[in-house]
Amino acid sequence: MPASRRRGKPGAGPSRLRSFDPARIAGLEYQAWLAYYRRDWLRLLAASVALVHAGFGMDWLRTLHGAWLILRANQLWAPVPVNDPDGARRCMRRFYALVRLSYGEPRDVTQAARLEVDWWRAHRERQRQQADTGAAPAGQPSSELVEALTRLYAFLYQEPEPEVRPAAIYRAQAMDISDQWNAEGGHADSPLLPSEQAALVRSYAALLAAVHHL
Repeated sequence: MPASRRRGKPGAGPSRLRSFDPARIAGLEYQAWLAYYRRDWLRLLAASVALVHAGFGMDWLRTLHGAWLILRANQLWAPVPVNDPDGARRCMRRFYALVRLSYGEPRDVTQAARLEVDWWRAHRERQRQQADTGAAPAGQPSSELVEALTRLYAFLYQEPEPEVRPAAIYRAQAMDISDQWNAEGGHADSPLLPSEQAALVRSYAALLAAVHHL
């Protein structure tokens, strides 16, 4: 059982990690994705600061440090075809160490970082497959990406995989839509963008439903 549950007082509500606004988190992640694909690192940092604060509720010093670590991890991961996954994992390990300092979990920050970057890898392989075939994203998201996201959620929140898999499916669908938007030129007025954000809202609503308890 994770530390935030063990330390809860009788009658207390869910921990801060398990109590968040799905629409707020979805909107911020949507902005972060736009900034990432445009390689707008300053905008990505701003989105990451807001996202870390809204999603993890840490004090501002740890929030700023954590957002910087996420930015550096993304910068190390972003180059194609040669990037630095080990460097990205180091940054995310330090990020999850900040989370553990605040909440006592995740229990293993190295494993959390590995699972985090593993879904990045699965997503990139999905992108390469689509580029090689020239096909638009299929109706069903990549099973490998869904499983990678499911493993991360189940580990971070210590929930059964079936409980968090719907959140993983919706988030993978949002990534497919985002990839299609990017492949079609990344236009600001694309009708794909509202669909992407809606899929992210569904994802975080499903995640909240799975983890919002003592």
